[in-house]
Amino acid sequence: MRIRTVLLGAAAAVAAAALWWRKNPSACPYGQRFWVEAPHPLITRDRLRATLAPKPGERVLEIGPGTGYYTLDLAAWLTPGGELEIFDNQQEMLDHTMRRVFDRGLANVTATRGDATRLPHDDDSFDGVVLIAALGEISDRAAALSEIARVLRPGGRLVVGELFGDPHYTSPGALRRESEAAGLRFERRDGPAPGYFARLAV
Repeated sequence: MRIRTVLLGAAAAVAAAALWWRKNPSACPYGQRFWVEAPHPLITRDRLRATLAPKPGERVLEIGPGTGYYTLDLAAWLTPGGELEIFDNQQEMLDHTMRRVFDRGLANVTATRGDATRLPHDDDSFDGVVLIAALGEISDRAAALSEIARVLRPGGRLVVGELFGDPHYTSPGALRRESEAAGLRFERRDGPAPGYFARLAV
């Protein structure tokens, strides 16, 4: 009986923490980076490539790269001639990812720290934007999506990846409503709702 009480208490504490985190969006702290380094079932690198369809020579922005789970592959897919910019509000995440970039010998990645609701880029700057398990961490999602629509070139695409279990998980329906309000067109969803990539376009 005592063990059951302890387990129920622990489960309630985890649920309460998850609910608080969902109502108070924030990025995963660098000290807890093991969460973003774990395998990403369903939202795999191969499925990202199929959804984004990157081409050599393109310029792509990755918002919220964490410690670079997708970054190294993204950078390689854009060669030769392409550029990948990683953007995060935590310098520690950017530094960690750039160390991995240098270790891999990649020369087409740059890092910028900032707020996704105020992107420091010109209009029509990118062929693609990637935002994986990060949209729900942004306090003003509408502003971030509007900024993404602004920096995408005509014909450019946004790929959003979401995995159920993330406290900040965004459902396909919510993503569609919010992105269309920001001027993005929902093209398709790849994968089941618990783990999916969505492709949107301007």
